[in-house]
Amino acid sequence: MHTLSKLLRGVATQQVIGNRNVSVKAICFDSRAVSQDALFVAVPGTKVDGHAYIPQAIAAGSSVIVCEQVPADLAPQVTYVVVDHSAEALSKLAANFQNNPAAHLKLVAVTGTSGKTSTVHLLYGLFKQLGYRVGMLSTIYNKVDEQTCSATLTTPDAVQLHSLLARMVDQGCQYCFMEASSHAMVQARMAGLQLAGAVFLNISHEHLDYHQTFDAYIKAKQQLFDELPAQAFALYNADDQRGTVMVQNTLAAQHSFAMKSLADFTAKLLANTWQGIALRITNKTAWFQLLGAFNAYNLLAAYATACLLAQDSDEVLLALSSLLPIPGRFQRIHTPHNFDVIIDYAHKPGALENVLTAIQQIKSQQGKVITVLGCGGNRDQQKRPLMARIACKRSNQTILTTDNSRDEDPQAILEAMKAGLSPAQQQKTWSIVDRATAIKVAYQLAHSHDVVLIAGKGHEHYQEIQGSKYPFSDEAVVRELIG
Repeated sequence: MHTLSKLLRGVATQQVIGNRNVSVKAICFDSRAVSQDALFVAVPGTKVDGHAYIPQAIAAGSSVIVCEQVPADLAPQVTYVVVDHSAEALSKLAANFQNNPAAHLKLVAVTGTSGKTSTVHLLYGLFKQLGYRVGMLSTIYNKVDEQTCSATLTTPDAVQLHSLLARMVDQGCQYCFMEASSHAMVQARMAGLQLAGAVFLNISHEHLDYHQTFDAYIKAKQQLFDELPAQAFALYNADDQRGTVMVQNTLAAQHSFAMKSLADFTAKLLANTWQGIALRITNKTAWFQLLGAFNAYNLLAAYATACLLAQDSDEVLLALSSLLPIPGRFQRIHTPHNFDVIIDYAHKPGALENVLTAIQQIKSQQGKVITVLGCGGNRDQQKRPLMARIACKRSNQTILTTDNSRDEDPQAILEAMKAGLSPAQQQKTWSIVDRATAIKVAYQLAHSHDVVLIAGKGHEHYQEIQGSKYPFSDEAVVRELIG
């Protein structure tokens, strides 16, 4: 139980109408979750405006309304708090409600178009190996030390975020590693978080359905570093042309990592095989079980982060070398027919290019590459022809299929992808709407030494169609074909 006056500490308010000492039992931004004596924050969204649901929240028992606009009719016995930015207020209220758990953790945020999930999982596994209690917030799932919790967003909403951080503190966690999405930055889900550091991996074409322009997408990522305190660290990829842009305004101590440029932390790829990769990191050689040259950057970022958190470099390399590949991220399944299936979450042009390049580098000379690829509905439409073009350029055979069509016509999505192909490329491209059938056809086409890439869904265990989620797993389909 908290009083409103305590929860409002650090929250910029325009006006408070009513009793500041009212008791608050919960923080909500969804009127359907409101219970007696809850505080409801009316947040304007891209599709719905929370202000429209203030009457429902009051009817459900809300005693405090936080809003940007005061309703015309004020309900008796309800306190109204007027703020400039509801989403930012929500984050700070949620932090206060949980007694600011981030202040009791060394919290590091990782951002970038590709590699966030892999890097965060590496850091979680690394610090567990080093003997710490650790929390993790990621796309695949969240972890409170050993306990696994489901994840619905790359970065949780503010209420869930601070609730999870509080559970980590209760469980004795010392560190937490989290993915920071561009959506989360724009929506102020991380407002007021006390970070020990932030990591920038890379940036390429993605989420333009939301951000509208690439420049706006860059600025959303940059915001993470702009808000870092002076005592934190800002670690960036010096090989990415926008690496220095990310940290140009930060107060934090700047550190760089790279494989092609001069940097504070450097690495060189020594071997790249189906068994893993060998790297020389700052004059020390180590073997890692992750596949694909692109993972060298994720490993180097994890190594650099651990060193900046004052861990012994030799122990860090030893721990990293023991970590297993992450589910749905360049996940290899070797078949009885002597060809390989790779399941990967690649759903962006840059990520798809990286994965296909990695396959070309590892596969045998005589092997072909067969790619199964879909693009999600109600998402960035500009990337559809780009991804189809990349798949055709880097593959011997491409099969276009569905991938969470959501509210769109699956066939229309496939046609939008095919629009990026030349007549010659279309000749080696098949369109099969049913994803399971597309995977089966690719499997049947493959011969010894070939590689089948199934891209887009990775770890996901569902297909999202017309507002419903249906059970579906790329890996399950492959295992059934093998079985």
